[in-house]
Amino acid sequence: MQLSDQALSILAFAAYHQLESGDVVSEVVLDDGKGHKASAKGVEELQEAGLLTVNGSRGTFTDEGAAKLKAVVDSLRH
Repeated sequence: MQLSDQALSILAFAAYHQLESGDVVSEVVLDDGKGHKASAKGVEELQEAGLLTVNGSRGTFTDEGAAKLKAVVDSLRH
């Protein structure tokens, strides 16, 4: 599955927080109410791919999305 840069930016954001905190990230803030928003196109793409579900201003990774995020983190480590 080829993802756009907008969709990848959401995974990169999650990967950053996972690497920085050492905790597995299962959800991301899509709109913090202070001007920082995830790309609407990227969110839609991740939803259509079955990688993310949206609940208000948060997105939760599906099992497939969590596996994709793990692959991103693993590729950074190697």
